[in-house]
Amino acid sequence: MDNVSINKKYLMGVDIGTQSAKVVIFDTEGNVVCEGKQALRKLDIPAPLLAEHPDDDLWDSLSIAFHKVMANFHKLGGDPQNILAMGVCVIRCCRVLLKQNGELAYPVINWMDKRLNKPYEYLDAYQGVKYVTTTSGYITHRLTGEFRDTCANYIGWWPMDNDTLDWSLDPAQWKSCNLTRDAVFDVVKPGEILGHLSDKAAQHLGLPAGIPVIATAHDKAVEALGAGTLEPGVALISLGTYIGAMVHGQANVKDAQHFWPFQASVPGRYLYECMGVRRGMWTISWFRDQFGAAAQADAQQNDLSIEDLLNQEASRVPAGCEGLLTVHDWAPPSEAEFRKGAMIGFDGRHTRAHMYRSMLEGIALTMKNHMDKMAEELGVPFKNLIISGGGANSDLFMQIFADIFGVPTRRNAMKGSAAVGCAVNAGIAVGVFSSYEQATQKMVRMGEHFTPNTQNHALYCALNQQVYQRVNAQLDPLLQALSPLVD
Repeated sequence: MDNVSINKKYLMGVDIGTQSAKVVIFDTEGNVVCEGKQALRKLDIPAPLLAEHPDDDLWDSLSIAFHKVMANFHKLGGDPQNILAMGVCVIRCCRVLLKQNGELAYPVINWMDKRLNKPYEYLDAYQGVKYVTTTSGYITHRLTGEFRDTCANYIGWWPMDNDTLDWSLDPAQWKSCNLTRDAVFDVVKPGEILGHLSDKAAQHLGLPAGIPVIATAHDKAVEALGAGTLEPGVALISLGTYIGAMVHGQANVKDAQHFWPFQASVPGRYLYECMGVRRGMWTISWFRDQFGAAAQADAQQNDLSIEDLLNQEASRVPAGCEGLLTVHDWAPPSEAEFRKGAMIGFDGRHTRAHMYRSMLEGIALTMKNHMDKMAEELGVPFKNLIISGGGANSDLFMQIFADIFGVPTRRNAMKGSAAVGCAVNAGIAVGVFSSYEQATQKMVRMGEHFTPNTQNHALYCALNQQVYQRVNAQLDPLLQALSPLVD
């Protein structure tokens, strides 16, 4: 944390993910001043493949995070009047149904819910719906009272024109989405003002009214901006509940086979993103919670967190986990909902450390196979990786990525780069930065670099080509038979 002074000005990054809400205050030189964080509640799962945020959890958790950050800011002697703007980034691919007054008509539908695989459809449970919007649209309304949103958080069944960065003028596209223009918010581009903090929100959050609230994009695009991945050949792997991989590009590619071109957090640029891992880091937390109890005493005896203990144990397991492989389909892709997660290759050598490391290797192998297809289609090989998210704290995980991909891999000083991206967009909007390149140079702080181990890389290549890439084809027929029996 950095010291405050009477002359300093500040930018806020507001970042709500699947698992937590975080508010970070930066000075305009890119130093982190303080932060506040609040875990979200567990998702409600009313039926298989449904997922909802309970009550008004996004706003309630964000409110607590705001109070925490402001308490820290006041302790440091900061003056809230010197906060120039806040950028807002909220989890993408969710659906929010609002009444005419902007209140929730139904709990926020999370991106893991199968209803998001189809266009909006009115159900009897949705009472009094006036607006269909995104999580960023909802949080913007709670902060400002405006019915406005960023144009860059509309992924999936939305009539958004990604060339004009505005709503489509094609009636057929609106019809395919089951939406009308009066059911959606007005939109602005990233780095533009959505509105200003209302008196009501300011009083509730303990902030001065009138602070500009700035549009960003969807959460992965904001992470990519905040990680400093603007140059060709530099890819970001974002370790979240959904693990994604992306690079920046200049064109809205229409016929891509192995990636999606989404709007970037820089207006007029695009983010190329390949298939990722659903419930990626959630699976690691699941393993810790379900199987870590036996290790808890060892962790306490050695004055370690359970995560640090598991990482230390897994670091002593050789690359390839002596034949234990993990297939990460705990949450299956929409095109193959029958898939399940699997571990194969057990024998008497294997311990909890092998299982833990195998899950990490499975994530990295899956991401490499998706990313290689994207790189080949773009004709731009990856020369560097940047890893963001809490999993980047693990030296073991960082080295696994470097070894599997065979390229230098780094993490940044701030692992959660979405907050940095929010501050970049906010600074652009109020004139703190003259360009996105200048902003990222000032705001992004590089961390440790990891160099590939050539021997491990060769082993991983053999495992991948001879075994891992063939797993789905072998398991799919069995899982297709299993799914109707248990789902």
